[in-house]
Amino acid sequence: MNLKKYILQFIILLVIPSFALASGGDSQEAMNQLFLGLISVILAAKLGGEVAIRFGQPAVLGELLFGVLLGNLTLFNIHTFTFLKEDQTLATLSELGVIFLLFQVGLETNIKEMKTVGVSAFLAAVLGVIVPFVLGFLGSHWQMPEANYFVHIFVGATLTATSVGITARVLKDIGKIKTKESQIILGAAVIDDVLGLIVLAVVVGMIEASSTGTAIQISDILVIAGKAFGFLLLAIVFGQLISKKVFIIANNMRVKGLLLSTSLFFCFLLSYLAAKSGLAPIVGAFTAGLILDPVQYKDLMEQSEEGSTIEHLIEPIAGLLVPIFFVIMGASVDLSVFSDTSTLAYAGILTVAAIIGKQVCGLGVIEKGVSKSAIGFGMIPRGEVGLIFIGIGSKLLIDGAPVVDAKTFGAVVIMVIVTTMITPPLIKWKFSKI
Repeated sequence: MNLKKYILQFIILLVIPSFALASGGDSQEAMNQLFLGLISVILAAKLGGEVAIRFGQPAVLGELLFGVLLGNLTLFNIHTFTFLKEDQTLATLSELGVIFLLFQVGLETNIKEMKTVGVSAFLAAVLGVIVPFVLGFLGSHWQMPEANYFVHIFVGATLTATSVGITARVLKDIGKIKTKESQIILGAAVIDDVLGLIVLAVVVGMIEASSTGTAIQISDILVIAGKAFGFLLLAIVFGQLISKKVFIIANNMRVKGLLLSTSLFFCFLLSYLAAKSGLAPIVGAFTAGLILDPVQYKDLMEQSEEGSTIEHLIEPIAGLLVPIFFVIMGASVDLSVFSDTSTLAYAGILTVAAIIGKQVCGLGVIEKGVSKSAIGFGMIPRGEVGLIFIGIGSKLLIDGAPVVDAKTFGAVVIMVIVTTMITPPLIKWKFSKI
């Protein structure tokens, strides 16, 4: 099916729910709106993903771009979908999508393999956090010298993390997930996500403290960092011990669907504990995936339908919820801000800073015979992590105004799109030569 047919289907299937919404009574207004939102978002996600794949790009890019289209139909005097940016139910489903995405990444990450390249991954991650943060801060200050100091700090923090999901998906698709370069990339991406989340937690703490007229202390920063590393360590060590016992108990039960239910129990439990510890729930979701090893649930897996693994059981749920996040984030982009050329310049500067900032990661690799440029290329995409960061910033206030305004939000999303778009071809090209 060609691109024109996809576009035609997209337009037709968007018009149909518009009439459904208009015909509903007052008592059905909220429900009709939810149905319209789900129809539109799921349709946009799948069509967008299909179009992106047809052009050799990851599905996430199409989901994001079609979300941008949905959120900006007002430019064509179509206001049916303006509620997508504010609907709380869709926002909750979107947040669940991120949880499942990081849970999947954790399931596909092997702790033993990561340990073999641990030092290089750690050094690459540290460099990949410090340099992008500094470049992002300087680029933001250059473009918006009048903005509050915390705005520049937050933009710098947004550039620190790497999208584990996008890089892992590409490496898996080209059959290079087991190479030493891939293990370093994935290990470094995970570590710099954790470091980035620590930076984010510190910055958010500084902003919240400033809004109340107090200043954050060095001890507060150390407490936040200690919580993050302490949570990861305790969750991995004790989580593996507890999960074994829980799966043994589940194996002796006769209720169906226990493998999926038990897995989700750990995912939600650790997400909750991470949130209660002052960390992002996605840290807990990733850790849950990390500690669930097939050896622990081998007997339970044999009893499940067709011997399915956790990854196979989670896939249908993630396939529905994860794209919702990208579409909703894309819909939050206001294209009207790009009528100002300074916004485009801002986006260009952040994009250059994001790309250059990750190329230094290769300098941290100590193993011989490893392509350092491959490491740098693999660390480029910001993807869902950058969107998570900027989404948090858009809800924070400083001096009564959002830390991330429409101009900054749009510039960061453009940076996310560009870094997401260029990474797959770069990785394919580089790994074909290894």
